[in-house]
Amino acid sequence: MILEKLHTKHEEPIQYTFADGTLLNERIGTDILIQFTGNIVCRKCAKSTNKSFGEGFCYPCFLSAPEASPCILHPELCEAHLGKGRDLAYEEKNHNQPHYVYLAATDLVKVGVTRTTQMPTRWIDQGAREAIILAETPNRYLAGVLEVALKEMYSDKTNWQNMLRDIKDESIDLAQEKWELLEQLPADLGQYFTEDESVYTFNYPVLNYPEKVAALNLEKEPRIQGKLTGIRGQYLYIDDYLVLNIRRHTGYEVEWRSEEH
Repeated sequence: MILEKLHTKHEEPIQYTFADGTLLNERIGTDILIQFTGNIVCRKCAKSTNKSFGEGFCYPCFLSAPEASPCILHPELCEAHLGKGRDLAYEEKNHNQPHYVYLAATDLVKVGVTRTTQMPTRWIDQGAREAIILAETPNRYLAGVLEVALKEMYSDKTNWQNMLRDIKDESIDLAQEKWELLEQLPADLGQYFTEDESVYTFNYPVLNYPEKVAALNLEKEPRIQGKLTGIRGQYLYIDDYLVLNIRRHTGYEVEWRSEEH
């Protein structure tokens, strides 16, 4: 099996599926084995590569694929609304489209951007426990400009270790945060704010949250064996405290098996 981002469904709890269609929730509590074959396949051109760049690209595709454009990480650099980009058809379909700017809560509050069709998937992939939509913009660029304006007050990155340990601030009120922000933004950006006060919540299938976590890397540890004890964001918990970021290993070929219930 070639690893790719875990597929998710916003249910109670979140449902996770492997690339081969296996529902992972049913395997929680069982012993699993993941064996890296040594082969890495580019997610774009499907050629074998010695090293993965970004999230699953060979180096040439990392430099040329629209999915690896700088504006993926920095939306404020997007030029799709100007008719520019690595692939104009891709830019028009994915970036010159309505985007949300949001607040998500894990241990702290972070600000982020996602295409409207990607919610709530984006929040689940980050392991957020709560999220609220701040604004809707007509394109990725404007969402990025708004995000940059908010970075002085909020991080745009999730603390993955705190998220996986389930460290949280119970006093966070995302609806209150939203309206306090509106008063601090210039009118040209505030015009995109939505009136929606809905707070989305997410419950992850984790048996026990650990006090500490240690990240696994398939290149350093090609054979991973232990009990699957939970899933959050794009991470598998092995034996409670060991965590494997599946998305980070996009394109890695593995053989895997688990006990049946």
